[in-house]
Amino acid sequence: MTGPPAELLAAPQVAHQPQDAHQPFATDPLTHTNDEGLTFWQFMVAGSVAGMVEHMAMFPVDTIKTRMQMPGCSPACPAAASTHHAVGHALVSILRSEGPLGLYRGIGAMGLGAGPAHAVYFSVYELSKERLGGNRPGHHPLAHAASGVLATIASDAVLTPMDVVKQRLQLPNTPYSGVRDCVVRMLRDEGLRAFYTSYRTTVVMNAPFTAVHFATYEAVKKVLGGISPENASEERVLVHIAAGGAAGALAGAVTTPLDVVKTRLQCQGMCGADTFISGSILNAIKQIVAKEGPQALLRGLKPRVLFHAPAAAICWSAYEACKSFLRHLNEHQTP
Repeated sequence: MTGPPAELLAAPQVAHQPQDAHQPFATDPLTHTNDEGLTFWQFMVAGSVAGMVEHMAMFPVDTIKTRMQMPGCSPACPAAASTHHAVGHALVSILRSEGPLGLYRGIGAMGLGAGPAHAVYFSVYELSKERLGGNRPGHHPLAHAASGVLATIASDAVLTPMDVVKQRLQLPNTPYSGVRDCVVRMLRDEGLRAFYTSYRTTVVMNAPFTAVHFATYEAVKKVLGGISPENASEERVLVHIAAGGAAGALAGAVTTPLDVVKTRLQCQGMCGADTFISGSILNAIKQIVAKEGPQALLRGLKPRVLFHAPAAAICWSAYEACKSFLRHLNEHQTP
């Protein structure tokens, strides 16, 4: 999963009323309206919709990435899968052998996981940001970063089980007939722990992902905003999309090795794939490098970048559209 739309971090900071200045969420936090005119529940709804739209729209690219990160598991992704031209080769091979539906295998699991996970992400993010003073006048990068980390830990706990199911279903010749069959058989044969084998790796990966994502976003946004400041309001959406695309691409690239480890841990033992003696990140890295060389940690780099760049733009667009719709409803409901 990607970080929260950076519009949250870039939103205009307006001073709270005196009664709220030193007492965040003095009223009911679930019905409290913040500076953007939205309640806690409305941020959850907007985040859930944005997350589902993002992941569902980019699912075929995610399938290609998963196949490329599992060598020997797919005839569509041979040992040379780390090279750039292999993306097109993998796509053509999947279409030829499985048809267009092969690109969407496991999408049901992502649909079940992305909505709740993003709802948790945005609710925890908004509550944490308010509690830590991130909504007070001025710039509070540490509060925003800390809120993002807390949100990542919480949302990954929700998404990881369905992400494991999704990736197992994405593999060719998967022994599972669907989401329910995969969940039941994993519980029976491997236990609940199998759903969280990669949780630690996921959190460790998403922490630097979020840091790089927001740092890059702010830098690019500042540069683009300075090019034509007189048209800042009209070009705001385009600036967010461009800056977000750059941030998503860079963050996705630098965290690819950890994503490879996550995929291997989640799919270990499947379709002849290697197994690991523990869920240790270092142990997995050593085992992968010893057998395949350090270049194996960059498998799926291109599709991962191709995923996160447009995914950020899609997520922000959907999130902003949903927030605008909800603000419109609030205005019409106000006496």
